Amino acid sequence: MQLDAKVPSGPIEKKWDQRRFEMKLVNPANKRKHTILVVGSGLAGASAAASLAELGYHVKCFCFQDSPRRAHSIAAQGGINAAKNYQNDGDSVMRLFYDTVKGGDFRSRESNVYRLAQISVEIIDQCVAQGVPFAREYGGLLANRSFGGAQVSRTFYARGQTGQQLLLGAYQALERQIGLGKVEMFPRTEMLDLVIADGQARGIVTRNLITGKLETQAGDAVVLGTGGYGNVFYLSTNAKGSNATAIWRAYKRGAAFANPCYTQIHPTCIPVSGEYQSKLTLMSESLRNDGRIWVPLKKGDSRPPSQIPAEERDYYLERRYPAFGNLVPRDVASRAAKQVCDEGRGVGPGGLGVYLDFKNAIERLGEPVVRDRYGNLFEMYERITGEDPYQVPMRIFPAIHYTMGGLWVDYNLMSNVPGLFVVGEANFSDHGANRLGASALMQGLADGYFVLPYTIGDYLATAKPAKVEAASAPFTDAEREVKARLDKLLGINGKRTVDSFHKEVGRILWEDCGMARTAEGLKRALQKIPELREQFWKDVAVLGGEGEVNQQLEKAGRVADFLELAELICLDALDRAESCGCHLREEFQTPDGEAKRNDADFSYVAAWEWKGPGEQPALNKEPLSFEHVHLAQRSYK
Repeated sequence: MQLDAKVPSGPIEKKWDQRRFEMKLVNPANKRKHTILVVGSGLAGASAAASLAELGYHVKCFCFQDSPRRAHSIAAQGGINAAKNYQNDGDSVMRLFYDTVKGGDFRSRESNVYRLAQISVEIIDQCVAQGVPFAREYGGLLANRSFGGAQVSRTFYARGQTGQQLLLGAYQALERQIGLGKVEMFPRTEMLDLVIADGQARGIVTRNLITGKLETQAGDAVVLGTGGYGNVFYLSTNAKGSNATAIWRAYKRGAAFANPCYTQIHPTCIPVSGEYQSKLTLMSESLRNDGRIWVPLKKGDSRPPSQIPAEERDYYLERRYPAFGNLVPRDVASRAAKQVCDEGRGVGPGGLGVYLDFKNAIERLGEPVVRDRYGNLFEMYERITGEDPYQVPMRIFPAIHYTMGGLWVDYNLMSNVPGLFVVGEANFSDHGANRLGASALMQGLADGYFVLPYTIGDYLATAKPAKVEAASAPFTDAEREVKARLDKLLGINGKRTVDSFHKEVGRILWEDCGMARTAEGLKRALQKIPELREQFWKDVAVLGGEGEVNQQLEKAGRVADFLELAELICLDALDRAESCGCHLREEFQTPDGEAKRNDADFSYVAAWEWKGPGEQPALNKEPLSFEHVHLAQRSYK
């Protein structure tokens, strides 16, 4: 497999302008002749579909929810980064670029990250023009706050509903194009395979989740904006429907899967409360602006927090990282929380929690100001836990959140499969080994609004895909394979539920490939997962039929994919014999417990290639070079 990142030549600040000038264009009359299939309608998918339709392309957009408004992007709370420098506090495009590369522990492609920082400025203007109700200062200017991994205030926000408001902006742009007849929307429809014809991505196989009907859809290009794969761990902050099926189907059709072991753990989640739980709830990272994180100094101190005096508290992030304090990046904060809990100083049931305390902020700012900034988040916490965070500290603990890994894409956001473009969290491109807070919304909208509309036109003008029919052999063959897979799942008639298998693989991953990994644990997981997968295909119980609403069948297909993806995650983690960002191999640490990279041997993107059932996937490497950021041991002290 040849991995050509297609990075433009020239100074980094001019690469994107140079690429846009070099691209071939499709004239308006010809755009109407092209059909583009967009799978997913979250921020990346909806913005891409709306923008492509606005340009004149015929777009078909697919989502498994009943409406694009239900996409998981709606759950993002904290904000979206942009290098506007409204606070005049030293921010710039270059600083955002540097913070993002450093935050990703120098495991991302410089050119892509710089472009993201450049475009960030335009995203805010786009969203304001759409009516997104960003918070404003008293005089009417847009407000900003700080997030982890930065010492400036560059995060724009709409209280604790930023993702929802941004999605509504993209949704109304999408609905306008639907009303104009330029976008055909297919809700309650799931992509179950990718169709390759003459070496190009030309279509998809879908299942109607209401009727069960399988259909093939043909187009001139396919865009995947289907989000991340964090739900492979079972307990995560993702919506239960979030899954990896679309990108996994593409992987098994030849698309390279990059850096699967880079799975982010968010430090600010409500702790697990019982075995009955099916997902976890994220508390916005924005709370770390004013909340102080601490645990008791003494092991096993079970006194209520109000009875523990200040001198007997350990504000461990402020102590260990004085320059950044509570605003260290997510991977650093998560590992620090795990460490104090492992020492026996955790709080709450089972000792798996730390305090996020707003007492000082309420005394300094007054309760009305805190309510104005975080009121809906405080209300959500109280509804879930029954505790009033105005009176007692919140209890938080790390949980699986975002995935930096995904399908490999070049600078143009195209995978190694011609005609297959991947946007947002579904690709690997911008965040390296750890995503900084408030960068997910930035990347999704940058890809959909500002990058893909240029690059997909260049592909169509250059490749000139020939006309293809959805009834041709590649499509009928792919549909037949999907039908056989569904029939196989329905025909097992086992005794174990789908969820029981999902829980078990999730537990294996959390224990052996979670916040900390070891060669021994990863080898153990790589032995257990294939055994569990074999048991799944012998003993899973999938009730109901194919030609009806059947959520057990939906879940079974997704869990079957998770059982394969889990193995690739562990294989990638074992192969990467270093620590970087969220990937902490306990064998590779600095004396003070920080991640220790091995730039000489592992400064590359690991792009895995499917070689067939039962075969070891092949590792391909895209070397990473750093011309504008000096490689250094990450320090937030």
